[in-house]
Amino acid sequence: MAAYDLKDDGELIALLVAGDRSAFTEIFNRYNKLLYSHVLNKIRDEDAAEDLVQDIFVVLWEKRSLVKNINLSGYLFTMTRNRILNMLSHSKIVSDYASTIKNYEQPSYPKTDELIREKQLSAIIESEINALPPRMREVFVLSRYKHLSNKEIAARLGLSEHTVADQIKKSLKTLRFRIGVRILITCTLTF
Repeated sequence: MAAYDLKDDGELIALLVAGDRSAFTEIFNRYNKLLYSHVLNKIRDEDAAEDLVQDIFVVLWEKRSLVKNINLSGYLFTMTRNRILNMLSHSKIVSDYASTIKNYEQPSYPKTDELIREKQLSAIIESEINALPPRMREVFVLSRYKHLSNKEIAARLGLSEHTVADQIKKSLKTLRFRIGVRILITCTLTF
């Protein structure tokens, strides 16, 4: 077994191009924290920074056959910069679009039936959240109502971040299905 931590970036790239997973792991271990710190410094969102860095390494693995004879650190930081710029550009576009729509909205007062439907929907959502298994409900509430990050929830509940992310994903899937069914039934009964 080769000592990958002793290899320079050029040797690791050559091994990566050949599909060597251990070389990829060494590249990940060598650059993950640096890239994460760089991204976090720019966007100030831990989860988004983690996702962005993970995406960079996924792309590196998927396009490994195209990265021959590159400066690895330069390549990774350029890819990171481009991803950050794309993300910020997309956020600005969404924000501009939302404010444009807001400017064209006609001021209106909610009608009685809209208020009733809103209260019914809130009641449906609340009852379905309460119907979640206790641990899943607790994770969901901390995430969505208390606005804690996965890392903060994991520390508070003594769980791994992966378990927290999985619980949130499962709860959202469950809630979408259950709430959708209840709304469908409610709409069918009212017509």
